[in-house]
Amino acid sequence: MDTLLEKDKIYKPSHEAVKQAAERISKVVLRTPLAESFTYSNRFQAKVMLKREDLQQVRSYKIRGAYNKISSLPKVQLEKGVICASAGNHAQGVAFACNKLKVKGVIYMPGTTPKQKVEQTEMFGGKWVEVVLKGDTYDDSFKSAMKHMETHGLVFIHPFDDEKVIEGQATIALEILEQADAPIDYVFAPLGGGGLLAGVSSMFKKLSPKTKIIGIEPEGAPSMKTSLRAGKVVELENIERFVDGASVQKVGSRNFAICKENLDEMITVPEGKICQTILDLYNQDAMVVEPAGAMAISALDFYAEKIKGKNVVCIVSGSNNDIIRMAEIKERALLYSGLKHYFVVVFPQRAGALKEFVAKVLGPNDDITHFEYSKKHNRSNGPAVVGIELKDPNDFKPLVERMKKKNFYGEYLNDNPNLFQFLI
Repeated sequence: MDTLLEKDKIYKPSHEAVKQAAERISKVVLRTPLAESFTYSNRFQAKVMLKREDLQQVRSYKIRGAYNKISSLPKVQLEKGVICASAGNHAQGVAFACNKLKVKGVIYMPGTTPKQKVEQTEMFGGKWVEVVLKGDTYDDSFKSAMKHMETHGLVFIHPFDDEKVIEGQATIALEILEQADAPIDYVFAPLGGGGLLAGVSSMFKKLSPKTKIIGIEPEGAPSMKTSLRAGKVVELENIERFVDGASVQKVGSRNFAICKENLDEMITVPEGKICQTILDLYNQDAMVVEPAGAMAISALDFYAEKIKGKNVVCIVSGSNNDIIRMAEIKERALLYSGLKHYFVVVFPQRAGALKEFVAKVLGPNDDITHFEYSKKHNRSNGPAVVGIELKDPNDFKPLVERMKKKNFYGEYLNDNPNLFQFLI
């Protein structure tokens, strides 16, 4: 078992260990492109390059760490088999590695995992992997996996808090430095448990120390940012799980120690902003990315002035995005951009009230996209939940003023997540 501390020495992935990892995984892991994005280069007046880990065979970088870890295990442990817990990309990476290495693997996934992800994991693992659906959350699956591990003597493959996993993810940095034709000023990378950034930042600090390393977390799951502020690993009680590839309650202890030393800045990005980036990448560049995969690009707007004229790399970490989520992604993007608003509208219970609302309250470019009303009493007024999509966020204030002037205004719902949750 790896230990975080050897007396007072904090683990740091060495250049030699990462080079060995690169050699170990080279036959099965793709050397993904480092391609300039003309869309974002033009938008930010910089050279913005995308490290396309979404093009890996398992559609995320997770195969690097999983394969490096499993392939480095002694034969006696490989014969016993491996086990992991995951709701997505790590599961697929472990399954792929087990199939290639002919190692038996057990993968615990929450019972709530989308069918598409379960089927992909089973497909990549083939006859070498058994998928067990257990519990409602990752934590439930993790606890069940640990019991199974202890009972059967299997080796647990951690998704991020493991030295060989970190070294596997660090191979991305070696590729970027080899592929870049000029010194890199900024690297933007997503962070969940921290394995990717721990590895990548370590290599850049050794080989390109002037490069600024920016970590990005979802606004609803700021585990690393909270821990850095506290000076120790903090477990969050509640997190927003929408960005499923980067939403964890607790970062890895090794990763925290490394990131604390290496990161130039740790920021959070709103989930709605991430959704808008997903839509932009699809519409403008025909790229399909998952929420975690869009995080690095989403952060560029917050650095627009700093990156002008600079060489910038964004790590696109994955593309395992279920198409059934697109309606929610669009909704969140519209809400973030101020183009979608929900109200409780109070309608007088008389003929012509709705017609008056449409004619006198709605603007010429406003569109009703949701309307829920039921007359359940004989009062003079009846409430309805109404969703309105605008063409311009500046139309919001005049809309509210007209609603109040005509006595239709009841309550604004966008700021009330508990009441609003059922609408998404």
